[in-house]
Amino acid sequence: MSDVDWKARRREYKETPLPAGIFRVRNTVAGTSFIGAAPNATGKLNGQRFQLEMGSHPDHELQANWNALGPDAFTFEVLDLLEMAADPAYDPTDDPVVLKQLWLERLAAAGETFYRQPFRGTRG
Repeated sequence: MSDVDWKARRREYKETPLPAGIFRVRNTVAGTSFIGAAPNATGKLNGQRFQLEMGSHPDHELQANWNALGPDAFTFEVLDLLEMAADPAYDPTDDPVVLKQLWLERLAAAGETFYRQPFRGTRG
């Protein structure tokens, strides 16, 4: 690949919008879920798995369940992705937080139980 192609591909990658949205780490044995919102949902979901594998997840109950049950007892999924706004002036900063709350309400109504839910904006 030539230098020009490499530079163009790198620029294209940097300009590609990240997939903001909602993700879930689900304990399939207990039926308990950890729901998160992030500006990069797939990246954050990968980070959740990494933290669990390293034994450093901030949710101690989730980490204890992971340690006791092993990785085969958990699923990792992106529940919803936000669409890019047509208006370039639109600020989507609060959208993941609102979407997360909607998912929490929807899943709670379906009988889902949750691990501790962080209230720090879009993190976690």
